[in-house]
Amino acid sequence: MNTVVTSREDILKASRALIQQKGWSAVSIRSVAVACGVSVGSIYNYFDSKTALLGATVESVWCEIFHRPEDEAVFQDTLACITWLYGQMEYGCIQYPGFFNLHSLGFMGEDRSDGKRRMQQTWQHILDGLCTVLHRDSKIRPDAFTQSFTAEKFADLLFSLMLSAFVRQDYDPTAVLEMVHRTLY
Repeated sequence: MNTVVTSREDILKASRALIQQKGWSAVSIRSVAVACGVSVGSIYNYFDSKTALLGATVESVWCEIFHRPEDEAVFQDTLACITWLYGQMEYGCIQYPGFFNLHSLGFMGEDRSDGKRRMQQTWQHILDGLCTVLHRDSKIRPDAFTQSFTAEKFADLLFSLMLSAFVRQDYDPTAVLEMVHRTLY
């Protein structure tokens, strides 16, 4: 085996490919080194443990699933954003079978704190994005939100519905879109 140093992104890409092909249990320092064609030590240059590798891989999967869309208009229209989010959820389920359920059940073993922290960061990013879209959407009627029913509370509700859809593996946004339309427009 050669000892050519690879990049962090190459390591994460190989980890994601292993997950897609063989599942989460296939990811180890050794298996990723083999997939990258490098020595085990090369992986340790970037990740000091399997837990660190898995945590970074989890984050990279979340980033791949919820990467910024090419069409920035998605972040100007609440209905388009919800449609995009549900489409990305379905993409994630297809590309990484069981990822959402495994992640939520704590596949990280004894050291769950890093994986949980990374998941919560991603979730907060999605929630913040929903709030931003709700504030930007010029089609929302001016009286849709009040002091007690804020855009932030509505975003939290939408996000809860997304999490429920993750668990059910139901990626049809039709009912959510209808609720949003009736509530805000």
